[in-house]
Amino acid sequence: MSLRLYVPGDAGALAVGADEVVTALHTAALQLGLAIDIVRTGSRGLYWLEPLVEVATPEGRIGFGPVTSADAASLLDAIVSSGQHPLRLGAVEEIPWLKRQTRLTFARCGIIDPLSLDDYRAHGGYRGLARALTLTPDEIIAEVTTSGLRGRGGAGFPTGIKWKTVAQTAADRKYVICNADEGDSGTFADRMLMEGDPFVLIEGMTIAGIAVGATKGYIYSRSEYPHAIAATAKAIAIARKAGLLGDKIAGSNFSFDLEVRMGAGAYVCGEETALMESLEGKRGLVRAKPPLPAHHGLFGKPTVVNNLLSFAAIPFILDEGAKAYADFGMGRSRGTMPIQLAGNIKYGGLFETAFGITLGELVDEVGGGTFTGRPVRAVQVGGPLGAYFPRALFDTPFDYEAFATRDGLIGHGGIVVFDDTVDMAKQARFAMEFCAIESCGKCTPCRIGSTRGVETIDKIRRGDRVGENIALVEDLCSTMKLGSLCALGGFTPYPVLSALKHFREDFGPQQPRLQAAE
Repeated sequence: MSLRLYVPGDAGALAVGADEVVTALHTAALQLGLAIDIVRTGSRGLYWLEPLVEVATPEGRIGFGPVTSADAASLLDAIVSSGQHPLRLGAVEEIPWLKRQTRLTFARCGIIDPLSLDDYRAHGGYRGLARALTLTPDEIIAEVTTSGLRGRGGAGFPTGIKWKTVAQTAADRKYVICNADEGDSGTFADRMLMEGDPFVLIEGMTIAGIAVGATKGYIYSRSEYPHAIAATAKAIAIARKAGLLGDKIAGSNFSFDLEVRMGAGAYVCGEETALMESLEGKRGLVRAKPPLPAHHGLFGKPTVVNNLLSFAAIPFILDEGAKAYADFGMGRSRGTMPIQLAGNIKYGGLFETAFGITLGELVDEVGGGTFTGRPVRAVQVGGPLGAYFPRALFDTPFDYEAFATRDGLIGHGGIVVFDDTVDMAKQARFAMEFCAIESCGKCTPCRIGSTRGVETIDKIRRGDRVGENIALVEDLCSTMKLGSLCALGGFTPYPVLSALKHFREDFGPQQPRLQAAE
């Protein structure tokens, strides 16, 4: 009987040597005369422990990490002799960081073989689709609406309303698009699911197709995600072979098929209309709205465009029921949110929890403060277009409305932490520069406004008419916010204005800041 080990094939784990650990484990096992079976999983999301090696035991899976190739022989020796090892973490499910989570969307990630349909089904997979096939399309949409699920890409628009609009729009063909163009700083949830549990995305999109009457779906991702794209493409082929995609899904009268499309990595293609332009083979330019994609979307047909995390929540909602999902969260923010902790943070990774946890709890308790050990000065939530929150706002609940009340946004759930060495005027400049570089160029407030923003902030940092130029930046932000065609130009003011509001002392002639080595 062989020893079963689990090692992530997740890109984050590969980056710190997971493949080398697997090779070393096989070599050490051969030398010890030990039969081992290594299952490549996704990541559990505890990135400071990667590569995390787990071993199956009668008491459950026992973890070791972070493991290097040099640890392989001693690790196997400890496992066989049931002895202690410096890297032994105990039962993985009992690790406090993981145990504190409420994993609905990421329930299987890091546990199953991502390309094993049997493994997926053994852990509850395709039960949502099975139930959906017993309901009418209207009943499916009603279930999604009742769950309170909102778009997880940033806008927070109710998913059920979007689906209902597409379902009620007459057309000879309709489409479902998954926006997996994950370009926000500090985000990796889409990639983790595509690599660690791709069938949950396929199942969710299939249910969406049945609900709105679409027969074709596209997963749009970016060239920076080669492992995710490869894993998802393989999973689609497996699902198609098993009769879960294509004609007469699972023996029903419904047909739905999927394919993955890879973009070149333009940030603006995360905006739904620019994404559709790219899918159609055109340059990724933002379209004016109306018409809405739900009426006139891909190739001029009614189209559902949702974020990957939105689709991935659907199987749980259909399987367990809308109420089971809506029971989590607060206010109008129902269910759970996979929050991604990154930047200068001690415990970086994916933390899925119900809406309502405070920003301070996430940064200080879950994240453990900064990696450098210095005080936290600022936190950016919602990607490069998110507002900078100082410690005074750490009592803000992680909730769409609570963040909006304080001129912030949740976005895709990314949190980037900065210590007290950060120069906030430089961060404000970066926001404008990022917008200038990534702008599609279609609208003047974004294209020109961001360029003028960089120039004006440079003047402020040189000490040139500081008061006048700060007023000019604030006026410019108002123009961009109200006049831009899409959220790229419209949201760039969030980081700039929040930096000005909460860290005004950084705007002026530049003084040498604290050094991280102090």
